[in-house]
Amino acid sequence: MQKNNTLHYIKEVVANLPTDWIKLTTHRLDIYDEKLAKTEFLEEFEKLFANHNAETASLSKLPTAYDYIRLGHPLSSVLEWAIAKQNGLQAANVISFSSRTIPVLAVLRKNLFEKKNTQLIYTGELPAYFDVETLKRVYGYQFELKQVNNITEIPEFNGSTVFISQQNEMGKVDLHPNIDFFISIHPQWGSILVVNGKQNENYISEIQHVRRRETIAMTPANCFSALQQLIGDSATTEENNLEANKASVIASIKKITGTSKNALLGSSGLSIQYAIMMGLIDDALEKHPGKAIHIVVPPNCYGGTNDQARRVAACLNNVEVVDLPVDGNHNMVESTNIVLEQAAAADAIPFIIAEIPTNPRVEVPDLLKLRDVLSQPRKTATGNVAIDPVFILDQTFCPNVQFLAEGGTFSTIRSISYVSGSKFPSGGKCTTGYCVANKKAETLLDKIEKHLILCDNEATALQVEILAKQIPSMNQRIKDAYKNTRELINFIKETLPTAKINFVSDALAKEGFTPSVFSLDLPTKGNTDEERETYKRALNQKLIDMMISEIPNESKYCVSYGQLKGCYWTIPATSTQGTTKEDDKDYIARVSVSPDLDLELHKKVFLDFVKQI
Repeated sequence: MQKNNTLHYIKEVVANLPTDWIKLTTHRLDIYDEKLAKTEFLEEFEKLFANHNAETASLSKLPTAYDYIRLGHPLSSVLEWAIAKQNGLQAANVISFSSRTIPVLAVLRKNLFEKKNTQLIYTGELPAYFDVETLKRVYGYQFELKQVNNITEIPEFNGSTVFISQQNEMGKVDLHPNIDFFISIHPQWGSILVVNGKQNENYISEIQHVRRRETIAMTPANCFSALQQLIGDSATTEENNLEANKASVIASIKKITGTSKNALLGSSGLSIQYAIMMGLIDDALEKHPGKAIHIVVPPNCYGGTNDQARRVAACLNNVEVVDLPVDGNHNMVESTNIVLEQAAAADAIPFIIAEIPTNPRVEVPDLLKLRDVLSQPRKTATGNVAIDPVFILDQTFCPNVQFLAEGGTFSTIRSISYVSGSKFPSGGKCTTGYCVANKKAETLLDKIEKHLILCDNEATALQVEILAKQIPSMNQRIKDAYKNTRELINFIKETLPTAKINFVSDALAKEGFTPSVFSLDLPTKGNTDEERETYKRALNQKLIDMMISEIPNESKYCVSYGQLKGCYWTIPATSTQGTTKEDDKDYIARVSVSPDLDLELHKKVFLDFVKQI
């Protein structure tokens, strides 16, 4: 009876879905409580289920589920809930992935720290992308592999037993008592991991965090197909010419970046970044066995980047994270010189990750000095030539700048650049990311691609199709959005001259740095630092509240950038900087302007705000 009720309700939900549930890639902070992100959506959804309410208006009011579509989203939550209900499980015990490999890696990562044995059981053949040797050598994961004819043959084991089931039917789960983790792999949609037994529930949070940092949840479109299959409908399939779309996207990226080797396309910016990290570590282990690896990363950069680097280092004895202070009173050039001198002295291999412009303060270092510092030959403590760095540039804020082209600023240093495609490349329509390399680093792309495939983190066919439609217009959208941004900033300067605005100078804009995001440090008052900080934070929130309540069709409390329409407002410290150290967080307003918005109305509301302070 419970199963029938569940399927009947899901059928109604599928019929009445809010369009945002399939199309939105960024979470709405106005209905988002980060502390409750993993529970609040389903608690409220359960109430609708109990009342047999599947009306579109009611579903639209549900709080934001999880975080972007990496950690999860409404449709992944509903799919997991439905599979759990069908199998008498808690919803938290069911976790969906776009990747078919990463759920296995999530268990292996936890067991690495627990010093716990793992056996991977499978029937038939293991997927071709499951590279056992590399997982052991590069990732440091240890496990036993066992092939069985059927699930009844699974032996007892002192450790964790992971059963890998390859099937076309989503949600079919067979929880044999000897299985700790049941992973159902679908050839197109991704995978479902089921945590079996109370003794394994302490894995759930860490498995979810792997999904958040090294991959994404099953995409909204694929979750929708899986739900259709679950209720007995034919899954919606649209014609998708993947090869033609991919060729179009790669051609566009070559033209935009001025690079010659094919770009790599991942399911998200962090998926690409993870492949870069593991690909470079693989290359270093091969070429410089036994040497220490330094991942150099700004402590206040985007939280996902920062957290992922530290997570990689935590798994490997020869890898450590080195802080690179870049914002505010810190100079990126001087900081880079210091960390490279330290790496040379230790005869270590330096990988430097940097955002240009920086986030959230939109600062651009002296690029020629940075290039000179990166390319300067150095000696080890014993007088040998030090290993030159690989510069990993996150240029999400300025994907139109040809840093890596022949004659570009970083053409003479081994450099890789990557971009979060959920920003300008797709205009917020999908999460895919891409990376390119200059001539000096082209050979590294092969290693990066190997790990992108191993982790099954390549862009989905729909993501590639969206990019093929959106990326050709990217550079023009960047120009138009910059023009609107500059006009809004000039207006703010006139109406509230005491505000501090972080944005590129006119001189930098003439050099091609035309972002459309700026940070706004509002004027404050108070007798102590604490009073001044409290006042400023309240003022930030007042401004955001006014904008989204008075311009609801355009202004959103949302953390993103490069959207096709409207204006996004956020406080980075409460979202993208969520995993960095408290002292490194910036509680300032960040504003992202699009090429298409009612600029005069935004000016009017801002003027009303100024009159109230």
